[in-house]
Amino acid sequence: MTDIGTILKEARKEKGLTLDDLQQTTKIQKRYLIAIEDGDFAALPGKFYVRAFIKQYAETVGIDPEELLAKLDEDKASKPEEETEATTRTEAVKREEEKAMSPILAGLIRYLPTIIIVSIVVAILGTIYIFAWGDRDRNSSTQIADNSQKVSVSSESSAKSSSSKEKASSSESSSSTSKKESSSTKAKKESKKTTKQKITNTSATGSAFVYDLENAPATNKIEMTVSDGATAWNAISANGVQVWQGTLNAANTSQTVEIPENTTTITLNLGNSKATSIKINGKKFDFLKENETLTVRTITLNVAQTTAQ
Repeated sequence: MTDIGTILKEARKEKGLTLDDLQQTTKIQKRYLIAIEDGDFAALPGKFYVRAFIKQYAETVGIDPEELLAKLDEDKASKPEEETEATTRTEAVKREEEKAMSPILAGLIRYLPTIIIVSIVVAILGTIYIFAWGDRDRNSSTQIADNSQKVSVSSESSAKSSSSKEKASSSESSSSTSKKESSSTKAKKESKKTTKQKITNTSATGSAFVYDLENAPATNKIEMTVSDGATAWNAISANGVQVWQGTLNAANTSQTVEIPENTTTITLNLGNSKATSIKINGKKFDFLKENETLTVRTITLNVAQTTAQ
């Protein structure tokens, strides 16, 4: 796979571009560009981003991305053959080890059936013993039950006097249980509050705004809607890769985009923010409270997912 990185690196140098220039143009982080050139595709966020980043890199330096993607698929397809050869060599070594097995181990294997039979016999005898002991316990418990019936006749009067005390104790126990259930319900409500989605503005520079999206799910949904009679060009990117762009108008007033799983940075480019409303995971995002006079703005969301409890 290193051939792909070498081809891209040489094309970048021929264009006279540095990694910083490429990062500015493609919006792909520099560490991912270095990983691509080194052939370290495992360092990228996922399979989706491997193909997306290679395609975007190739288009920027003037190389046909389809040829590189086809080469990527060929390299992946060649891996199973190498693994099959390794497996064959491993099996051969294993057979050699079996041939060199010690005489003691060979003798143990020869008597293995006898050992198994003896184990089964011992298990059967143990089971019979357990059942016989259980019958003895049951007979003993029957005698105890007969004696207890005789004693219960003489103790009925004392049982009646303690009945009222037991009822009072039961009432107190019921009250305590209801209090515990009420406390548990409150705890569950408080737990739901702590995991509620939260969006906080952390910086604002000109038309660029940065927010922290806390308690977000693994996969986020962005819904954009334009007001009646208005037109707005918008775009959405995930970890620097554009996943949607288009114009909302009277014929197409709304667009919902599902962001790839485990995305850490979402960028929203709004061409007419005054006429655009946004929902994130079904919740309204009131971004206009930060300078509602702006028409064009860029919003960056740093995603912090909900941790398992």
